[in-house]
Amino acid sequence: MPVHRYEKWWLTFGIGTLAVFLAVLGLRAFASGHTPPGSVLTVDPELIDTIAPWNAPGVYDRGDRVDVYLVGQAFSYAPNRIEVPVGKPVTFHAVTKDVVHSFTIVGTTVNMMLIPGYANEATYTFKAPGRYLVLCNEYCGVGHQFMQAEVIAQ
Repeated sequence: MPVHRYEKWWLTFGIGTLAVFLAVLGLRAFASGHTPPGSVLTVDPELIDTIAPWNAPGVYDRGDRVDVYLVGQAFSYAPNRIEVPVGKPVTFHAVTKDVVHSFTIVGTTVNMMLIPGYANEATYTFKAPGRYLVLCNEYCGVGHQFMQAEVIAQ
């Protein structure tokens, strides 16, 4: 069956547009610092309160970097207020005890899914001091709108 020349032009235009779109999307992701997830760490959600370091969530300054261990749970994060230094890489290590949550710091590239049984982590360096809102982007129940925290970069 012969293909009309106009159909060939439209096919070429469509495939070319798709290729340009995918190239722009890939370059934009690379320029924004998005990377694929690393190794998978599993955690028993029923034992989170007894497993170090999540049994004492908080901010730990390691000298050249900062580790933040946090737990997402029914409509809250522990800790709820996170103070981090400006200019140092901060790695957020997060787990959840109950249902699927999200840990998203508004205005940054930190956006993690918190899935029961798995630990997730993201690293970000705050370049300017300020207050950053942390939200849950996954509907987790009737109190979902109250699930928020604050990161204070100073």
